[in-house]
Amino acid sequence: MSFTLPTEIVELPSKGLLYPEGHPLANGEIEIKYMTAKEEDILSNSNYIQNGTVLDKLLESVIITNVNMNDLLIGDKNAVMVASRILGYGGEYKFMYKGEEQTVDLSQVESKPIDETWYTRGLNEFEFTLPATNTSITFKLLTHGDEVSVTKEVEGLKKINKNASNELTLRLKRLVTSVNGSRDTKEIREFIDNYMLARDSRALREHIRKIQPDVDLTFFPRGSETRVDIPIGLSFFWPDI
Repeated sequence: MSFTLPTEIVELPSKGLLYPEGHPLANGEIEIKYMTAKEEDILSNSNYIQNGTVLDKLLESVIITNVNMNDLLIGDKNAVMVASRILGYGGEYKFMYKGEEQTVDLSQVESKPIDETWYTRGLNEFEFTLPATNTSITFKLLTHGDEVSVTKEVEGLKKINKNASNELTLRLKRLVTSVNGSRDTKEIREFIDNYMLARDSRALREHIRKIQPDVDLTFFPRGSETRVDIPIGLSFFWPDI
């Protein structure tokens, strides 16, 4: 007896523009399979839940395209997460917001519009001038692998000093690729630690939010005219909780 597992093609918010030529995701699509009982085992694995890897293990299991998940841009990973949830449990997502139950239809979530003129096909690197100091930098958009590395660094430093709070600078050190033409890692880290003004850091983060491809995970709370982030809580992949 043979069985066929249904799959779906997910369009990536980046349209594949930032992956190098020949990369499996350069065509702007990724294939994933429907969640099965195997994936529910992953979601209920206490070890994965405890060490914070449960969603990563889930996505690794449902992705059919032959790709290293560490290569996935964060916005593209979010698109895969939303699609997997829809295929597994449907589009209706109920959650509490400010003490009131809200419901959104995840099947209506769309990719944020991007201006393709911002991108050079196949190159994940951008130029930016820090406005306060007029410093020229280049930066990249972070991947899942970058985020994993930042998390590990943060956890490692907290073992040394539990009051350590340097996630912001660690993330900046991952995304900045050059300062005034220098790609020396030591010089980049020294600049971020000692010379990057708060105003420049904020301007860079705002610029990244503007150009970063992603899915629009916001909604209008009942009675509000302002969009806010959809909280991704336990019921996102555990709707029975």
